[in-house]
Amino acid sequence: MADEVQIVEEKTTIASAKAPAKKAPRKKSTKKSEEIFFVKSKRKRAIARGSSKSGTGKIKVNGFDINITEPIELRRIMLEPIYVSKLTQDVAKKIDIKINVYGGGQSSQAQAIRGVIAKSIVASSGNDSLKKEYIRYDRFMIIDDARRVEPKKFKGPKARARFQKSYR
Repeated sequence: MADEVQIVEEKTTIASAKAPAKKAPRKKSTKKSEEIFFVKSKRKRAIARGSSKSGTGKIKVNGFDINITEPIELRRIMLEPIYVSKLTQDVAKKIDIKINVYGGGQSSQAQAIRGVIAKSIVASSGNDSLKKEYIRYDRFMIIDDARRVEPKKFKGPKARARFQKSYR
């Protein structure tokens, strides 16, 4: 029992011997602070959130490069905002976009990602003419699509369809 008391006393002496070291003051970086833009887009049940900052033109969706997305048709839908004009291509080469998307199906997720990319390009450029150009090309790149699936009703298999009537 005497040995246990000595061990406890040794631990307290070791702990008291260590004094907290003072931290050196942080150096203020001379770099210009990067501006980060946060945008979101919806399509049906799919919600995509993205952040863009200056970079080399990389686009990541849920942590993966957008160029490995399958099927190719959906990848073309996602990358459509970049190829609207020469100006959008120039802006897209100068920013990195990270996107998280969840909910909905593959197609609605692709369209939500498309909206995030378009909104990121507009926000990063600070140019109002780009927004007008996107609205002229396809309004749903900038404005979220408010249409939703109508809920199923009773007396039918779907929202508006009715069960067939049989006389025999």
